[in-house]
Amino acid sequence: MKIKDIKELQNYANKIRQGIIKEVYMAASGHPGGSLSIAEILAVLYFNQMNIDEKNPQAKERDRLVLSKGHTSPALYSALALRGFFDLEELKTFRNINSILQGHPDMKNIPGVDASTGSLGQGLSIANGMALASKMDSEGVRVYCICGDGEIEEGQIWEAAMTSSHYKLDNLCVIVDNNNLQIDGEVSQVMNIYPIDEKFKSFGFEVINIDGHNIEEIIQAFEQAKKVKGKPTVIIANTIKGKGVSFMENKAEWHGKAPNEEQYRQAMIELGGAL
Repeated sequence: MKIKDIKELQNYANKIRQGIIKEVYMAASGHPGGSLSIAEILAVLYFNQMNIDEKNPQAKERDRLVLSKGHTSPALYSALALRGFFDLEELKTFRNINSILQGHPDMKNIPGVDASTGSLGQGLSIANGMALASKMDSEGVRVYCICGDGEIEEGQIWEAAMTSSHYKLDNLCVIVDNNNLQIDGEVSQVMNIYPIDEKFKSFGFEVINIDGHNIEEIIQAFEQAKKVKGKPTVIIANTIKGKGVSFMENKAEWHGKAPNEEQYRQAMIELGGAL
């Protein structure tokens, strides 16, 4: 599946957001803010870019996605369900004790999940291993790793970045969700990681800055990354935490809490989704 129509891809991003709100509301817990900010990125990856087959989730030649900021699993689950890896009705069971859809991605139980994540800072190391193995086996697999801007305060990210560059992992594409908010407030105030682009450049990465909500820019960035040879690429996606829901946008308090019934209804109305 490769959807090229920009409006259709934007529609999928909106459907991903509807799924996020439904999941977190039904569970009465979860992380909506940083999930909503990566909806366009996931829409482009799952419906335009990645070589994947929902009927064969374990295909050896498939592209891989590592959601390093694993607490934003509602976004990943919504994208996977829309792509057909499991039934959309499953989203209603998010975080239930017997559900496959737990608070963080579980590669053993969820079709389409390539890495179990949640302990922040570890995803890039996992992605490095996947990318290096693919190069050694000449499989042609591309590996995508989504990190949070607060997450890259973790030292392991930069150890992993050295590894990415040292092994010339040009089949690796890191996406930093730069919404400048984490659980305790603004990233720049909690632990300033700016300038992100200059830091990654100094670690040997090809750096691309984009509007993380602009579908065309996202597609162009991924296509540009495919042409880079001899070094890894990082796409710094400037985003808005809570994007698409007016009362959640740019509010750190929505990093990890669920909407009540009134807020749920307002959010779904704004997103044009069925209640």
